Amino acid sequence: MARATTLWALLYTGFGLACTLSGTSLFPYGGDSGASGPGWAVVAVGALGTAVGGAVVRYGLRPALRVLVRVVCGLAAITAFSLLMDVITLMLGQGVDSWAATANKALAAVGAVLLAAMARSDREPAGAAVREPSAAPRLVQRAAWAGTLAFVPYAAMKLVWASGGTFAGVTGEEMLAASERNGASGTFLALESWGLDPTALLAALGVCLLWGLARPWGQVFPRWTLFLRGRRVPPWLPLAPGLLGAATLAPYGVVGVGYLALVTAGVVTMRRGDFPSSGDALLVGWIGMVAFGVYGLALIIAARSYWLRTRPIRRPARGTGADAE
Repeated sequence: MARATTLWALLYTGFGLACTLSGTSLFPYGGDSGASGPGWAVVAVGALGTAVGGAVVRYGLRPALRVLVRVVCGLAAITAFSLLMDVITLMLGQGVDSWAATANKALAAVGAVLLAAMARSDREPAGAAVREPSAAPRLVQRAAWAGTLAFVPYAAMKLVWASGGTFAGVTGEEMLAASERNGASGTFLALESWGLDPTALLAALGVCLLWGLARPWGQVFPRWTLFLRGRRVPPWLPLAPGLLGAATLAPYGVVGVGYLALVTAGVVTMRRGDFPSSGDALLVGWIGMVAFGVYGLALIIAARSYWLRTRPIRRPARGTGADAE
């Protein structure tokens, strides 16, 4: 694991250096004037990861090195922020703002996973037993219910527009025209015209992921999966999208709620955008940000519970315990 992480760090350093020297911006909203800053930051993270990975290869995962691994892992995770938004955009057939920025987030996400695995590489017990599928504790399931219910107003609002209704002073036709004007893909527009809002469908998939992390069927493939039924679900399969979604939606929603609270208190103003008034835009913003924030936090709680419930069980070593002679 340490060698793979070191290889990633070298590639990441080279990627950042190439973007910096070529003047390619890794922050699409900052303009060309700030193109080199994020590039050098990527180089710094990659260089630190290379040094730490090389030290782990040579000296092993000592306590001080474990701390540095976690630091680099945190930096990579922060860099990967909003990757989920780019993934959703690509799934809907739309283009991203910057392919270099998206590649940077994807590489950072890979590095965060490798670094997290390396930080725990010497803690997995040898000959460990697999745990039986189990449901999450009651408090975790309550968090899952909160994340589910938070999406209900959001999905209802989107479906009202998709079905041609009016919400927050905007009709379905006006919302469809605004989506087309803002560069929505043909796939997105086609689904909208059929009364199916793509973001509502993605919200439904997100709720399924949330409950998969909280219920036993997220650990063993259910009957309807045909040839896979009864087989163990690889823990990384739900954890990877779960952690990616949590790292994106939780801070996005929490920061958004904080901003909307300032708007509601009259501290800052909010543009009305495509809505008749700033009040209508504020209403829609509250519905969306509360959904993202509560769901993101619920996803963090459920993902942590899933990880704890799928950890191997440490078996007692031979020659110890009551049976030892």
